[in-house]
Formats: sequence, structure tokens, C-alpha cells
Amino acid sequence: MSKDKKNTIYIVGIGPGGNKSMTIEADKVLKNADIIVGYETYLELVKDTYPNAEYISTPMRKERERCVLAYEAAESGKSVAMICSGDAGIYGMASLMYEELTDKGVDEYELKVIAGVTAAISGAALLGAPIGHDFCVISLSDLLTPWEVIVKRLRAAAQGDFVIVLYNPSSHKRADYLMKVTEILKEYMEPDRICGIANLIGREGENKKLCKLSELGDAGADMFSTVFIGSSTTKVIDGNMVTPRGYNA
Repeated sequence: MSKDKKNTIYIVGIGPGGNKSMTIEADKVLKNADIIVGYETYLELVKDTYPNAEYISTPMRKERERCVLAYEAAESGKSVAMICSGDAGIYGMASLMYEELTDKGVDEYELKVIAGVTAAISGAALLGAPIGHDFCVISLSDLLTPWEVIVKRLRAAAQGDFVIVLYNPSSHKRADYLMKVTEILKEYMEPDRICGIANLIGREGENKKLCKLSELGDAGADMFSTVFIGSSTTKVIDGNMVTPRGYNA
């Protein structure tokens, strides 16, 4: 592992479900990590694969504290990895770790981001080929982004005829958000627009479902789901959701 600067912290995307869909580079980094830091649920996905590491966890909504712990762990001179589900740079910890770096000192630490497989990609593989053409990713969580901003982005994506991939589509507190989204998108899309839901990607119980836009709000998506809303060219081929690249045109 590189020790170009005094303390190196690797920010690692572990993919959707532990080592099954992890990149070779991510696996190599974690095999050599002395300390692995992360959200407690994600740590459970890798502990059996990397039993020799020391594990440091924080619960949900303790992301900033998690960053501080990673920096403190790196001060020991040991190899430290901060893990995230999917890709660390897509709704992950990479950006926050860089923000904290400005306080910790760029001369004291070096951050290295290790790419992972985000749910838009792994979920698309499960559904077939729904992102074969231009697509965008939008999170429905309004914890850090105002709902008005989310709606603005949804409308823009619909008007641009993008395939739309929705992260965090529902929760106990946001049980009706996906229904709200379908009503917004119906202003721009026909009710039989092809949609797909990928559930528990890479984990036990993994499954998928295809439906129409008019059915999406009641299709049972939750926080373990990734939702795909097709473009005007998306079709179903042999039970799979497919957005043509345009070669046949």
C-alpha cells in the first residue's frame, strides 16, 4: 500500500452486497487493511471475508463522527479503509471525507478513493439493460436535499427523456414519496411507461420486478430497492427491461 504521505486512508466502495460484486482493487485494499471503518450494517457484509482487520463502526446518521474516527485511526500509522456500500463517491463517504480533510490538514493525510459498483449498475444488470442509453440518478431522500430540489430534478430528467434511476425510494417516514414521484412523472410520461425495481441487490433474497409507471407507487419498493423508470424507447425483451442504444435506427 502506498505511503506517499504521513497517513493514507482508502475510501472503498464494496459494491451492493459484500465481496460478491466487489472490484479486484477493492478486495486487495481490504485484504491489506489493518483497520476497517464503516456503517455497522456494511461492516457485517465484509467481516467474514477480512477477519484479521480491526473494525470501527458508527450507526446511521453518524457519518461525520465516522470520518473523525477514520482520521484518528490513521494517526496510528496503520492502514485504514473507510467502506461504503456501492461506490464511495455516489451518495457515499468520499465527499465528506474530503470536506473533513480541509480541517485535518492536506499535508498530514492522503485520501485514495477506490471505485465500487453502484446500485444503478448492479441493479441494471439484474433487470437486463435498462441504462443502455442516457440516464440520471436521483435520490428521494430529503434528509440532506430539500424535497423542492428533488422535484425540480425529477421534472428536468423527465423532460429530457432520461432513464431515471431512483435511490432511497421509500422509508417508514417517506412511505408515500414514490407515489408522489409517479404523479409528477405522469405529467410528462404515459402511464404504461416501463419501470423496474431491483431489490436486495447482491444479497440474500435478491429479486426484481417489472411494472408500468401507473403501478409503480404500489409496487412495494423500500430502502433496499433501486427503482428504474424507462425512457420513451425502453421496452421489455424476454422479461427484461431494455433501453436500446440506437444501433438499429
